[in-house]
Amino acid sequence: MRKPLTIAIAALALGGSAVGFAADAPTPPGVKNIVIVPGAFVDGSGWRVVHDILIHKGYTVSIVQPRIETLADDIELTHEQVRKQNGPVVLVGHSYGGAVITQAGNRDKVKALVYVAAVQPNVGESLSQLVASMPSPSNDVVPTRDGHLFFDESKYGTDFAGDLTKNRTDFMAVSQVPATTAAFGATMQVAAWLTKPTWGVVATEDRALSPDLQRWMYKRAGSKVTEIKASHVVYISQPEKVAEVIEEAAKSVK
Repeated sequence: MRKPLTIAIAALALGGSAVGFAADAPTPPGVKNIVIVPGAFVDGSGWRVVHDILIHKGYTVSIVQPRIETLADDIELTHEQVRKQNGPVVLVGHSYGGAVITQAGNRDKVKALVYVAAVQPNVGESLSQLVASMPSPSNDVVPTRDGHLFFDESKYGTDFAGDLTKNRTDFMAVSQVPATTAAFGATMQVAAWLTKPTWGVVATEDRALSPDLQRWMYKRAGSKVTEIKASHVVYISQPEKVAEVIEEAAKSVK
């Protein structure tokens, strides 16, 4: 019973971030440390299957749960997780997480960035500015009086996660992590994609973040693009394909 207890204590010592590894997995080529930053209106649990696929191939996978109160705080949370890694890192961001990794990726230890149905802002740009730059497939983000934002619960299952089962999206809708207008409006001080290799996943059936905007951002950055027929939560509905893109990025850099 001592070994499971030791593992549990070690996990608690990581400060709330989820870290996965498989003891008997082979050592993969390239970068073995993957740090994932989820977006708004979800939590890190949706990355479970991608996590499991990658750890069984020998990768170390960490999930940062952004608070989405301020962009600066979420960047610092990601910096801390990058510092904990033993060696080079590939950063992965979904949706709002793309803004986080764009700035948090400005570290020598970060070797590549993977954007999964994510915003990819340039210096001086914000998530809000980019989203407003093209017609949106929906208008379901609802403000509250205290400056927070939620995705309309009644439309979550159609516009945010249209390729998942209703029982799952019903729960995701009522357990979503809110954002703030301040976090969405914060502008980039740096853009790591200007100097680092990037990969981009376009979710072609996305009704939360315009697929055309995704294509435009990824083209501007010179990202290697993969299009997947899926909703905004492509990493949940198509985890194998998303894991393949992350693995390709990790194998391509050192």
